[in-house]
Amino acid sequence: MDEPRVYRQVRFAPPAGSTELLLVRHGESEVSVAGQSFPLLDGQGDPGLSPDGVAQAADVCTRLQGEDIDAIYVSPLRRTAQTAEPLARRLGMTPAVERDLREVHLGEWEGGVYRQKVIEGDPLGVRILAEQRWDVIPGAEAAEDFARRVRGAVERITAAHPDQRVAVFAHGGTIGEILHQATGSQPFAFMGADNASISHVVVSDDHWILRRYNDTSHLSARLTARPEPLT
Repeated sequence: MDEPRVYRQVRFAPPAGSTELLLVRHGESEVSVAGQSFPLLDGQGDPGLSPDGVAQAADVCTRLQGEDIDAIYVSPLRRTAQTAEPLARRLGMTPAVERDLREVHLGEWEGGVYRQKVIEGDPLGVRILAEQRWDVIPGAEAAEDFARRVRGAVERITAAHPDQRVAVFAHGGTIGEILHQATGSQPFAFMGADNASISHVVVSDDHWILRRYNDTSHLSARLTARPEPLT
C-alpha cells in the first residue's frame, strides 16, 4: 500500500524578481539645544550622530555584514550616511544617495524645533498624533506629497535591484511611511522605530510584504534606553 502524500509547512521565500529592503533607522543624532538650530540642508535639519549614535552604527554594521547585502542606500542627510559608513567600509561598497529617502519636511519645526516641542508637550504635537499628519505644522510637507516621494524612492530602488537584498539607511518618519504603505495601516502605526533598528520589507510588482519591524536585538541595553523623536 502506497504511503499517503505528506505536506510540510512551506517557509517564506521572496517572490521571483522582488527586492528585500532592510530599512535601518539612523543612529541617535546630536542633542538639540534650546535657542540653537541644527545646520540645514535644503531647509531640513542635518545633525550628525551623537557618540551613542556612532556606537549604534557599529553595532548595526556587525549585524548586517553577514546578510549578503547587494547595495546600500542613504538619504542626503548626513546622519544616515554616518550610520551606513561602517557597513559600507566593511563591505567595500559606496552608498548610493536617494534624495527622496530624506525625512519628512517639518516646516517651521525644522532644525531641532520638532524635538523640543514634542518633549515639552506642545499642543500642536498632540494634534500631529491625533490627526496622524505632519502637515498640521505650519509650512510642513503635505502628507500626500510625502507619501508620493517615499513611494517613488522605493520603486526606483527596487527596480534597480530585482532578486537582491538592499540596506536602506533612512529616517523614522520615512520608514514609518514605507511600512504604512506596505500594510495599509493607520498613517502613524509604525512611527516608533528605534535608532539603528532594522525593519524588513519585500517589494514586488504587485505588493509589499512586511517581514520584520524594529529589530534592535543587535544593540546593547544602554543604546536602546532613550528613544528619541522621529527625526
